[in-house]
Amino acid sequence: MIMGYVCSALSIDPWSRCCPRTGGRFSCQGCNLDSQCCNSYEYCVSCCLNPSRTKEADVLKLKVAKPVTAGTYTNIFDFCMGRCRHSSASVVHENAYLSDFHHCFLVQQNSSAGSTESNFGSRLDGINVILGRQGESCSSACRAKGQSCVPSRLAELNKCQILQKYMRCKNGCFPSLGPDQPAEVVDEAPKNLNPGACLYMQMDDRLTCDGSHRHTRRLCPCA
Repeated sequence: MIMGYVCSALSIDPWSRCCPRTGGRFSCQGCNLDSQCCNSYEYCVSCCLNPSRTKEADVLKLKVAKPVTAGTYTNIFDFCMGRCRHSSASVVHENAYLSDFHHCFLVQQNSSAGSTESNFGSRLDGINVILGRQGESCSSACRAKGQSCVPSRLAELNKCQILQKYMRCKNGCFPSLGPDQPAEVVDEAPKNLNPGACLYMQMDDRLTCDGSHRHTRRLCPCA
């Protein structure tokens, strides 16, 4: 599969351990290309290996694991094999799969990461950025400050570089789907929730001031 071909176990070359170079290469059969998630591991890796979908320059910067001592990926194949096995993009809180498409290869950064600091500042003029308490919604966090949550500004905070500005994000920043996002998972959370990780919402139109989760702290725009 290292070259992007998918085959049955019986078709694998016994010497090279590779699939024969027949059929379609970089097949995305059974994949949702919008979410970059697939319903099978093999086709997830195949689709991920397509250089038009996964850029080597982006992948080689990513850490293999959460500890600060962990190294980075050495090639796209290693990244795709590891990323397709598990991903925060495929689950909703705890251990529930978001859908049958739970093998995801989305690179761990959001597309708006290139926004400049000056643009960020101008879009949040008059906004008080608040870090809520554990399990608290933005509506509640802003109300405690005598202000109201501004839902139209949640998208401005829904970026990794903004989360990392206000939170530690010591275990990385990942795409997810949850009404409490953007947020950081508290250190005391169960290990399967990735304590210390920051989460941003993959779909801006689902952002809400009212969402909360007992194991996260929200980043909130108040005015």
